[in-house]
Amino acid sequence: MSMEAQRVGKHHVGWRPERLREIREAHGLTLEQAGERLREVAERAGLKGVPAANPQTLWQHEQGEVFPGPHYRRAYALLYRATDSELGFRNSLPGEDIRYPLTPTDDQRNGAHVLAVERAVHRIAPGHGATDHHMALQQRIIDAWRRRHTGGDPHRPSVVLVGGYAGSGKTEFARFVTQLTGWPLLDKDPLTRPLVEQLLIALGGDANDRHTELYRERVRPVEYDCLMQAAWANINCGISTVLTAPFIAEMTDEAWMQRLVNKCAAVGVDVAPIWVQCDVDSMREYINFRSAARDAWKLQRWEEYIATVDLELRPAVPHMVVDNRLGTAISLADQARHAIGAVHA
Repeated sequence: MSMEAQRVGKHHVGWRPERLREIREAHGLTLEQAGERLREVAERAGLKGVPAANPQTLWQHEQGEVFPGPHYRRAYALLYRATDSELGFRNSLPGEDIRYPLTPTDDQRNGAHVLAVERAVHRIAPGHGATDHHMALQQRIIDAWRRRHTGGDPHRPSVVLVGGYAGSGKTEFARFVTQLTGWPLLDKDPLTRPLVEQLLIALGGDANDRHTELYRERVRPVEYDCLMQAAWANINCGISTVLTAPFIAEMTDEAWMQRLVNKCAAVGVDVAPIWVQCDVDSMREYINFRSAARDAWKLQRWEEYIATVDLELRPAVPHMVVDNRLGTAISLADQARHAIGAVHA
């Protein structure tokens, strides 16, 4: 074990490693059985980086020698149907709901999937200026999920913009909304990356550049234009659509947002901005874990990059906020997906 692993393990704020052992034993699992279940739930959920979950590693987690990485924490939360705070990985956030008791993993058809979905969706909370119209987004998502196979949705089409800083969890949350509703997902990175990389090279830049003036002034506007034009192909057909991108410049530009709202309103489509809030440590952990080439500059110059991040930044128009500090929202989304999959398996 490296000294860095020991340091992170010993000093992680709010970590109570004994909780993992207590919960595992409460479920009647040996270390070997827990490892097998962890691998199974991670594979079923399609998590990136299925954990090896050998008994030695699980024992180190329970003894406080190694703090579980993000893939392990998500798998533990799925296996035990619990939040990170309930599992002892961190302290609870103010107002975080941890009243739900642990549920045996074999109990899959008692309506727990409905509770899991509602619990995750209610992480979408009102931000500054949010009205009843914006709060109705929660009900729209749940209604769309319930009606996917029965046909018919009484609501107007919606364009859901999910924004936030790199590593905030916005893509995972956008995928969750799409999986519930069946609305198409337009993710900026896979949609525009081939174009962006070739354009940067053609302009004499680095394919992975996301920080220079060349990218910001000559490439980024084209990148977002491609994303929005793809969205308009759906909007003009009256199809609800989920878009995910940082949207930092766009969401904080009141004029840009108002133009979008007005243009959508003209064709009978609502706009629902969602900002994904996260903390610095979790963002760095997510960015490091996904190991994307475009993030190399951020990680190499982390202090320089994080100085440009305003954790209090919010959209300039009425919006909703997903509190994903310490990964809370994504953990709940994982559990909801897992519960839905268990019912429909």
